[in-house]
Amino acid sequence: MPRLAALIDELSARIFMVRGRRTMIDADLAELYGVTTKAFNQAVKRDIARFPEDFVFQPTAPEKSELVTKCDRLAGLRYSANLPHAFTEHGAIMAATVPRSPAAVEMSVYVVRAFEQLRALAGAHRELATKLSAIKKKVGEHDAVLRNLIKLVGTLTATASVKRPRPIGFVIDQSGQGD
Repeated sequence: MPRLAALIDELSARIFMVRGRRTMIDADLAELYGVTTKAFNQAVKRDIARFPEDFVFQPTAPEKSELVTKCDRLAGLRYSANLPHAFTEHGAIMAATVPRSPAAVEMSVYVVRAFEQLRALAGAHRELATKLSAIKKKVGEHDAVLRNLIKLVGTLTATASVKRPRPIGFVIDQSGQGD
């Protein structure tokens, strides 16, 4: 089981946010499915009806540069004249049917699990952000109460340090030396 978890973690590291969607790059999918990137993309083109725009798209040149900057593993794309293909979760699953190899079918299961793990992490992150926001609000309320309390104590101590009037009455001289 540890091997499976490590594989899913490795796949999760190959998932990138492009245009607000989780995607995998064609070179990574080709490697996972045991074919060359060129052969993989040719197979996708032959079966293009399976890949609508919400399954696969080509990142723009600036998006490609951002991907290369974020991931050293994709450094080979830097000087490539071709733009890579980015496959969304559904596109990556559909892409597993293209090579028609047992390795591709097996890896597609892991790809699905990696996307699922990221979805769960995103949900946990959202929940954590909500709780953190509630804590910040509560701390803000406590800060306001403390500021008012400090101000009130400050006014009380300021009035307590006012000079008291002289006491009324006589002072008796106890030294025995009268007037």
